[in-house]
Amino acid sequence: MQPKPLPTSEQPVVAIIGGGVSGAGVAYHLARADCGERPAIVVFEPRAELGRGLAYDTADPAHRINVPAAKMSLQPDDPGEFLAWFEARDAVAGDPEARQPDGSLFPRRRLFGDYVASLLKPLLENGTVRHCRAAVTAVERRAGRWSIRDDGGGVTEADIVAIATSHPPPAAPGRLASRLAAHPRFVADTTKPGALEVIRPHDRVLVIGNGLTAADVIASLAERGHDGPVTTISRRGLRSRGHPSVPQELFGDFVSSAAHSAVSLLRGIRAAIGAAKEEGISWHGVIDQVRAQGYDLWQALPVAERRRLVRHLRPYWDVHRFRIAPQVEAVLDAAVAAGRLDILAGSVADARIEGELILCTLQPRHQRQPLERSYDAAVVTTGPAHGGILETQPWLAALAASGHLSLDPTGLGLACTERSEAIGPSGIADPSLLISGPLARGTFGELMGLPQVTEHAFFIAGEIAEKLRTSATNRHPA
Repeated sequence: MQPKPLPTSEQPVVAIIGGGVSGAGVAYHLARADCGERPAIVVFEPRAELGRGLAYDTADPAHRINVPAAKMSLQPDDPGEFLAWFEARDAVAGDPEARQPDGSLFPRRRLFGDYVASLLKPLLENGTVRHCRAAVTAVERRAGRWSIRDDGGGVTEADIVAIATSHPPPAAPGRLASRLAAHPRFVADTTKPGALEVIRPHDRVLVIGNGLTAADVIASLAERGHDGPVTTISRRGLRSRGHPSVPQELFGDFVSSAAHSAVSLLRGIRAAIGAAKEEGISWHGVIDQVRAQGYDLWQALPVAERRRLVRHLRPYWDVHRFRIAPQVEAVLDAAVAAGRLDILAGSVADARIEGELILCTLQPRHQRQPLERSYDAAVVTTGPAHGGILETQPWLAALAASGHLSLDPTGLGLACTERSEAIGPSGIADPSLLISGPLARGTFGELMGLPQVTEHAFFIAGEIAEKLRTSATNRHPA
């Protein structure tokens, strides 16, 4: 169902491209903000409901939130809202495995999407927020406004645009995509519905990558009854860590004398982990403190040091910061114990199709001798291809070509100011074009975890509200 035509009066129009948690969060908070005069808010999202995005639009029962429900919320000032929503519906009755021995809850991911959608529903029903169920095909600057075309044939004129699209899908390393594309069990994008259905119960599976997505794939295959051997291969062979058995206190102070280099930051974190251990606090408390102070830490680092951190330390940060749900960790532990899961550090040097087999040459890290292995299936889980964001959608590439967007120098997304205003190749920011969510990581640092994404959505809504108030004052001076 397409939204009603937007007003033709002086009512300002805010267009949000992307209706996942980030875009839905901006719409939700903007609808509740003091904007001077109420704007028309339209969200472009092809999915049937707002607030799901890639992460929370899954029906796979093996996919669980990897943060305790008590820390999940669309409200930065009410972190327990989702937990209250979940318990009010007695949702654990249909998913007894959600509750852990310590009482914490790790529900299936789709439920968080249900929660966000429920918050947007009344705003959609009363017309405060409009859902354009279509994909954007073009965004152009015309006569001081933004003209947005969608694949439903619609054209929307907007005063302010917030880009809240998802990070790009993973890209198979090297020539793998072209070499294996013709194989029926080569899964290049696990986000596509039913992507893993081609894998048979006894197949030997190669998983390229070893982060959260790889863990999800292994858990999903186990849920489907897969009992064949699985090999994961990643550059460093690092496996995502789990949560502590009991909650840990935050430990350390990384802001008072903030590090100005990646090396000094690393030394400070290692020293804090050692000091925490002496006080009976695990590394989790230190990493959580780094995350909590992440914005200030990131701002203290020069761009060259940010790039060095991303290049050398990001894999280690990711496996400690983005932890797997206990249920998923149990599946991985059982597979390792049974000898069905082999975790390798290295790379796929070559691969080819021979009949029904995928023949791979694996190059282990720090070894000269390669390994020759045969698999029945291969799955790419290498993480978002941030460097290719502009090529993922033609309208993004067109905005870059017309001087409105550029890649962030750290390679984590799109360049923007500390007010999240998009920066073009000339270095000039556009106050009417904002970047919301993970694509703003290069400027804001930690912007992948749900708490940070919702905080940023709240921040973006506040920035837009301030712009609208200023515009209203200029149009109608006292």
